[in-house]
Amino acid sequence: MYARGMSTHLLHHAFNYIELTVTDMEVAKAFYTRAFGWSFKDYGPNYAGILSSTIDGEEVGGLALAEQPRPAGGPLVLLYSKDLDVTKQAISVAGGRIVQGPYEFPGGRRLHFADPSGNELGVWSKS
Repeated sequence: MYARGMSTHLLHHAFNYIELTVTDMEVAKAFYTRAFGWSFKDYGPNYAGILSSTIDGEEVGGLALAEQPRPAGGPLVLLYSKDLDVTKQAISVAGGRIVQGPYEFPGGRRLHFADPSGNELGVWSKS
């Protein structure tokens, strides 16, 4: 994890930075840009910071290049969506794979997807 540009809005016991291991940096950046509108700050060929969509210039995570993604058992990162069906379509169009759902849960609806490197993430919506 890179310290440069990390959030100055620190909350005790709150998530501050999420790092995904990817097998192809350009494919990963293209996927996340196309599926979610994310932008990046490059720190060379092996790392890209994920820039916040709400706080100009702040990093909320990063993409780290490696031969394979982290092994199963790590935390599941969940993203929020105002419209889960539109997000599902964007994931598929961008080259991701829906691995579970959408399904109902007490807080709304949720799905899990795999990015082009095989990282599994979730997306939830209130409805």
